[in-house]
Amino acid sequence: MAPVVVGTALAGAHGVARPLPAFAALMGALLIQVATNLANDYFDFVRGADNEERLGPVRVTQAGLLSPQAVRAGTAVTLAAAFLVGIYLVAVGGWPIVVIGLAALLCAVIYTGGPFPLAYHGLGDVFVFAFFGPVAVGGTYWVQAGVWSWEFVTAGAAMGFLITAILVVNNLRDREGDARVGKRTLAVRLGVRGTRGQYVGLLVASAVVAPLGILLHDWSAWTLLSLVAFRFALPPLERVMTFADPRELNPALGETARLVTWYAGLLAVGLVLGGGVPWTR
Repeated sequence: MAPVVVGTALAGAHGVARPLPAFAALMGALLIQVATNLANDYFDFVRGADNEERLGPVRVTQAGLLSPQAVRAGTAVTLAAAFLVGIYLVAVGGWPIVVIGLAALLCAVIYTGGPFPLAYHGLGDVFVFAFFGPVAVGGTYWVQAGVWSWEFVTAGAAMGFLITAILVVNNLRDREGDARVGKRTLAVRLGVRGTRGQYVGLLVASAVVAPLGILLHDWSAWTLLSLVAFRFALPPLERVMTFADPRELNPALGETARLVTWYAGLLAVGLVLGGGVPWTR
């Protein structure tokens, strides 16, 4: 939800926000996220990455709560629902949404599925940054404004950095197990020390976005409200830097997500307070 909220706030700051396309973008984003999680649940199980040694929250296929066939069917149904929402968004936004939508649907599956699963080759971080960052923020902005703006790249980068940080925690926790089954995530490649550095770097990079937006795009000083969110960065940062047992990182997933939520909300408020009228047509 966070990048859609920020993209809509940016549209509001420019006086071009539209409620119905914004809501459709939100529904499409949620459906694709659900489909991606279901696909990950299925493909990680059939590839052997999810087994009895799993350290993270329960996954229904590995736990035997649902059959692999049921989870695969659920993935297909959810992707179909996202496609239907996409038809409306294409009617509103035209060919750019066709490209974004088809790429998102494809990557939802090939993130852990297909002959070259992105997550198994260290490309998951790139995918998450792009699709939860500039693509999600920019697509949300486009279906409301009908034009591109370099500002969505800046705002999108902030969301991409922070949401990728959630993935970093997940992959750091699963690093040893992933390595055993040949899942070469970036955390496997970087090691514990390198992944800790990546997490810190992502937090720092997101923190400089609002000041950068003020310099590059003449954003209002209200956007500096987003920096207040970093009070929520301390608990997960401490866990990432000091954990001994990988299971200690499970709370850091939710804590990093809380940071994302507060950051997105405060950045959105700052953009709207410093811009135009939130809803114009």
